[in-house]
Amino acid sequence: MKEKHRLPGELLLLTVLIINSMGVQLMTISGFGITAISSVPYVFSRLFPAISFGTFNYIFQTMLVISLMAMSRRISPGYIISFAAGFIFGKMLDVHALWMAYLPDLPVFRILYFAIGMLSVSFGICLANKCLLPIIPTDMFPRDFSAITKKSYKNVKTVFDISCLATTAILSLVFAGSILGIGIGTALCSLLTGRLVSAFQDSFDRHFTVYRAVKLRPRGKKRLAC
Repeated sequence: MKEKHRLPGELLLLTVLIINSMGVQLMTISGFGITAISSVPYVFSRLFPAISFGTFNYIFQTMLVISLMAMSRRISPGYIISFAAGFIFGKMLDVHALWMAYLPDLPVFRILYFAIGMLSVSFGICLANKCLLPIIPTDMFPRDFSAITKKSYKNVKTVFDISCLATTAILSLVFAGSILGIGIGTALCSLLTGRLVSAFQDSFDRHFTVYRAVKLRPRGKKRLAC
């Protein structure tokens, strides 16, 4: 059997923060629709333009972590660290938006932006699930919710994306009178991302194994009061 390549989880997490935020922004500028998960903070950024998309994204991710702590009835150090990862992710969204403003806006390029964006996000989620470290909340939520409910990750991811999509449609119709940030690309992502992530993970598992370069001393998990 061919020996698997060993990768540090810290490198995977850094890669996730860079390529996932890049993928989300590429899909945004494509005009075909943003990712389902990011559509909720995106619609708020359109309704309240004084606050950036990246900032609303961090607020949304914070709410997801709070929801996980409530469902699991525990406060994990991983959840706390995930807040920091979510903050960096939000800032990276705004950074990518700066240089992407100079990209060409021709239709053929916009199709390319969408395709690269969806593949980048799916691959980033795969790395996030494998990195052995606390990950950004939007990736952590379906993973941990799947573990809590003992449901298939692929199904949980698909349902979660469709739920975000429906929430965005309702918010934009009620407060803006039209659908914001949702297009055919958003629907495609909702249906395909879970399957793409599973495919990437199967391939990753065949070729790589992950280790922690920096090992922290484990601590007990604090339970939430009933």
